[in-house]
Amino acid sequence: MATMTALNQVSVRVAPARRLTQLAAGLWLYGASMAMQIRATLGLDPWDVLHEGLTKRTGLSFGLITAITGVVVLLAWIPLRQRPGVGTIANVVLIAVSVDVSLAIIPAPQGLLPRIVLLVLGIVLNAVAFAAYVGSRLGPGPRDGMVTGFCRRTGISLRLTRTVIELLVLATGWLLGGTVGIGTILYALGIGPLSQLFLPMLTWRERSQLVS
Repeated sequence: MATMTALNQVSVRVAPARRLTQLAAGLWLYGASMAMQIRATLGLDPWDVLHEGLTKRTGLSFGLITAITGVVVLLAWIPLRQRPGVGTIANVVLIAVSVDVSLAIIPAPQGLLPRIVLLVLGIVLNAVAFAAYVGSRLGPGPRDGMVTGFCRRTGISLRLTRTVIELLVLATGWLLGGTVGIGTILYALGIGPLSQLFLPMLTWRERSQLVS
């Protein structure tokens, strides 16, 4: 029930200070978690495996492919009746800045064990950050919106939906020639269950929902 509550957007005019702060913090931490996974150098996340595979097949730049897939994913929102929100726009800006800043701060670890620890911490933080920004109920990012929209329309758990989508994206990217590492597989299998675990804890609720 709490998970489905998080998937329903609420106007930014309701409790704006509390929810915008949570949104910004969640998006910043999301970018930081991505930087941690990059610094671990144990595998791209599934979407970047797809982007790399498409880049190899088409000859287009990685950035351009990322933008094109983002547009395609947004088109997939239409049959899901998923609406963009403040969080959708903020997602693009804040995460990009956070990734760059975090990469400049986080050193590359030496040795396999420190890299594994950084990877695991990055995946867990990614799930917490996802729960925080989606739980603000101000709108998901382009790719996360496909997951939340499907959950909201079908009632299928976030855990299962995200895991299936991540694995499908991973398999497609791999077949296209994208690079897969142990970090890629851990992310694909772990992010769905972890996101569902943290989302009820970080979902903003109206007072009437708290009472009920």
